[in-house]
Amino acid sequence: MNIVTEPNIAGKPITEKPHKRPVHMVRWFIIVGLLLALLVGGIVGFNYIRSKAIANFFATMKPPPTIVTVAEAKSEVIPNLLKAVGDLAAVHQVNVTSDVSGRITAIMFTAGSTVNAGAPLLQLFDGPEQGDLASFKAQATVAQLSLERAKQLAARQFGPQATVDTAQAAYDQAQAGIAKTQAIISQKLVRAPFDGELGVRKVEVGQYLTAGTQIVSLTDLSNLYANFTTTEKDSALLKVGQTVRIVVDAYPGKIFEGKITTIEPQISSDTRNIRVQATIANPDRILKPGMFATTTVVLPDKPAVVTVPETAIDYTLYGDSVYLITEKKAEDGKVSLTAVRTFVRTGDRIDGRAVIATGLKSGDRVVAVGQLKLQSGAAVAISTDPPPPIPAQAPRN
Repeated sequence: MNIVTEPNIAGKPITEKPHKRPVHMVRWFIIVGLLLALLVGGIVGFNYIRSKAIANFFATMKPPPTIVTVAEAKSEVIPNLLKAVGDLAAVHQVNVTSDVSGRITAIMFTAGSTVNAGAPLLQLFDGPEQGDLASFKAQATVAQLSLERAKQLAARQFGPQATVDTAQAAYDQAQAGIAKTQAIISQKLVRAPFDGELGVRKVEVGQYLTAGTQIVSLTDLSNLYANFTTTEKDSALLKVGQTVRIVVDAYPGKIFEGKITTIEPQISSDTRNIRVQATIANPDRILKPGMFATTTVVLPDKPAVVTVPETAIDYTLYGDSVYLITEKKAEDGKVSLTAVRTFVRTGDRIDGRAVIATGLKSGDRVVAVGQLKLQSGAAVAISTDPPPPIPAQAPRN
């Protein structure tokens, strides 16, 4: 098979002509490219200018001063107090019992009443003893007459001295029987050993009472002991006669005062604590033995220290700090206030104020309220509102 390769077909040569785009299409592409370039350049320029403007705004912008309440550090002598916990005990307290056994014939007291020392409380049956007493008294009368007669005869030389001695012995024996019987009778009449208040009655009339069985409790509430313990390192600070203040849960806010009357001479080898006892007057009879008591020993005053309100202290894991108010004077003469975090070492806390051992001096101003809104170096303005009052006692739930 033959392939025709002649360039001429039907006597005409075949030639290829290149395709040319129209001029208006090229212009259109150029214009669109320029417009896109301008659009992209405008967006980039706008973003650059915007970011620079935002950065310049934040660089020159100053937030308004934070309103805070300010307190002044004071130099004052604070009470030197030693606090401890203990309980109350009666100076005189006893469970009234009988020395002998017997049947109760009479109860002569009312439960809860106040009695004086020697007041009769309970009578046991003493019929046999009363009979013995009458017998011994009769014997004593006969022995006394015999003794007097023997003495008269002996004085006149009509009788021997042996008769006088025998009569004297009989008389003394009768008197001893009287004394013994009277002692037994007195044991069967139970009396109050001291002035005080009676408790709940534990016996009934007709009951056979064995010796040692509790009849009623008797407590003298005029004075109480406050027993408490302190550590051995505080033992050198304690002296007999120092004032002790106690507070009990039954009467919140009420303070009772007394004096240290006894300091244990030995320190416990188990706890290394020393036991102290104070006597508290209780004229109103409102304190009761067994009450839990918070005790405070008033020690001699220490030198003056710097104190601030407890609300001014910021407690963190890195240490205690306060925001100290400092003044800065600008070129135009205006004075601005800033709060600078200053680390301090705190001491005791008394009545809502904290002792500052180091870090502040008297007269420094610190932020008392509003620390949560601050950072070190922040501008502040002092509020006209006074600091919140210190509560008299911690709030109760």
